[in-house]
Order: sequence, then structure tokens, then C-alpha cells
Amino acid sequence: MAFADAPLYTLEWLVDRTSTVYSLPLFYERLNEAINHPRTSIDDIAKIITEDQGLTARLLRLANSPLFGWFGRVDSINKAVTIIGTQQLRDLALAASVMGVFTGIPPELMDMASFWRHSVACGTLARVLATWRRETNVERFFVAGILHDVGQLMMATTIPPVVRELIEQSRADRIPYHLVEQERLGFDHAAAGGALLRSWKIPANIVDPVTFHHQPARNEQFPLEAAIIHIADLICQAMGYGQTGEWCLPLLDAAAWDRLGMSPHQMGGIIKQAEPQLEETFSILAEAS
Repeated sequence: MAFADAPLYTLEWLVDRTSTVYSLPLFYERLNEAINHPRTSIDDIAKIITEDQGLTARLLRLANSPLFGWFGRVDSINKAVTIIGTQQLRDLALAASVMGVFTGIPPELMDMASFWRHSVACGTLARVLATWRRETNVERFFVAGILHDVGQLMMATTIPPVVRELIEQSRADRIPYHLVEQERLGFDHAAAGGALLRSWKIPANIVDPVTFHHQPARNEQFPLEAAIIHIADLICQAMGYGQTGEWCLPLLDAAAWDRLGMSPHQMGGIIKQAEPQLEETFSILAEAS
């Protein structure tokens, strides 16, 4: 299949082109700086968040959702910060912010509602898997899952004709989409998304699992995080939770499954546990998109 004439794109070019049009809201930078400052109080953090009324409402709904299972009403951001934690709330704010960043993508190229349904389902399931593993700060798994395919949006906004041809070739040749990207561009949407998040100074424990979610064995610094995002992504695709550029189910990385340390029987229980959380979490976060 012949591609339209196009320059040889690089990750640096895509990030630069994206950053001139799309950026994180200024409040997120202020929130991140405040959290990292040793003298910042909970009141200071809550004040920054409450300046965005839409974000405040979504975070409070999340805090009161089955995702956290808190027994009692969380009726203020101050209380949410206390219960969830400052770093974790920062990560949740990041996810909600990015969901509102990318606009104007043609529906025939990307069904945004279906895209975010898949992304939120992946994040929710990743969080449940991390909780089963008794990992600390499970919100980083949640956010990495939500953002794992953000590179697809990045590419759809910067090089839409090429993305359209990549999707067509993937379906015509029955080759997984990310492999067609690697063959055509020399990188895939996972690497593109990681490069964008890195340029936004997002923490490495979120950036790296996004970058390597199709190749978890290559993530040396955060191998478990990458393995969990990889497995959560495949499960969500197999269960039919939304659609992204992939037309088929990518191959499971056996080493990622072994690293998770879970039996198929246990996985069934985990999925059953996650299902009640999926739709409610999506309905809360979809308000941002």
C-alpha cells in the first residue's frame, strides 16, 4: 500500500508540533509546583484545585465513587487531599486535564467517546491489579492506564493523513496497528505518547509504562508498571471496552504475565471486581472530554 508523500517524522518533531497547539492547563503546573514545595499546606493545594470548578466536581465524585470505597462522605477537596494524598490527587488531576486537551479530531479517524472509554477502563483495571498486588500509590497505575494511548491522539492531530493510511494498512494487511506504526515511522504511538508526557515533565513512573505498554520487557526502571498496563490494555480490548486504533488484540507478552504473578482463575475474580467501577469512573471523567 502506497503512503502519501510525507517527511520523515521524528518524535521530536511531533512533540514540538503538538506543544504549539496543545498544552496542559496552567493550573496543573501550579499544582505540581505547590505539591513539590516543602512549605505548601493542604489548604494551599485545595485552593489551587478549587479554582477549576469542573475539576473540583470530578475529583469529589471520584473520591466518593467505588474506585476508593471510602466509608463516609468526602465533601471537600481538603478532605479528598487528606484521604487520597497529595501526589495521588495530583495524578488524578493530570488524567482529568489531559482528557480535556485534545479536541477537533475527525470522528471518522477517532471516535473520542470510544477512545476514552477504553482508556478509562484500562486505567481502572490497572488500578485494581495494582491494588491486588498491594502496590503503593495505585493512582499512578490508574493514570498511566488512562494515558497509555495518548500518543494516538497526538499523531491524529499532527499527521492525520498518515494515521488514516496506517489504520487502513493495519486492517488490510491484518497486522497490529502499533507494528505498522513502527514499520512506517520507526516508532509507535506508545513512544510518541511517552515523549509528549516527558516534555510535559510528567513523572517517570507514569511516562515509562506509557512508553513501553506494547513492549513491557524493554522497561527496565518500571517493569511491573509496564507489565500491568500491558495486561490491562489487552483485557480491556478483549472485553470490548471502547476502541482505539487497534483493530485486533495484540499479542500477550508472556514475561509480563509471569511478572504479574496471577493465575487465570484469580484474573477472573479481579475482572469481576473491576466491572462495577468501570462505567461510573468513565461517566465521571468523561465530563472532561
